[in-house]
Amino acid sequence: MNARTRRGNRLGLGLVGLVLTLLGGAALARGLGVFPQDWAPARTPIVDGYVTGFFARGGPALWWLAALASLVVAVLAVRWLLVQGRRQTHRTLRIEDGPGGVTEISAGGMAQAVAADVASSPAVLSADANLVGPPARPEVRLRVVADESVPIAELSRHLSAVALPHMRDALDRDRVPAVARVSLEPSPAPHRDVR
Repeated sequence: MNARTRRGNRLGLGLVGLVLTLLGGAALARGLGVFPQDWAPARTPIVDGYVTGFFARGGPALWWLAALASLVVAVLAVRWLLVQGRRQTHRTLRIEDGPGGVTEISAGGMAQAVAADVASSPAVLSADANLVGPPARPEVRLRVVADESVPIAELSRHLSAVALPHMRDALDRDRVPAVARVSLEPSPAPHRDVR
């Protein structure tokens, strides 16, 4: 789980906790008779004739709004669950740790270097990379947009012979798992200045 996901979790759970605390505090205060008796008598049920009358007067539109609110909450809950499954990303990677000292590299800088190395191929229109997984066994996730007119073998050769060996050398590892998601697009039309 990355820092952005953790921050989103803390914010979302904090807001839910605040709302539930306020509702619980209001119910407790009502039960203890803190509110004025003419506004909310402590001994009357919360769902009384006024509440049922409100929902009866609301008609179908009120229930459609309740269904829409439930749908929004369900979509947000599913999105939250999907975000939890994202792989951990790193800020730094420890390359060497010994009596002579510790060598660490920036994971973001390494990812940018890998993406730049991949993008140096003429078959690639754009590239993005992330380092994920545990620090002892990092993995690379590449998102590549390739020119559909260039043979895919050219891109494969560039990845296996240039970009990935450079990354393994930089990380000082014999093996670094990598997954590349490649999408094909037409190359952009050449830009001409007319004066």
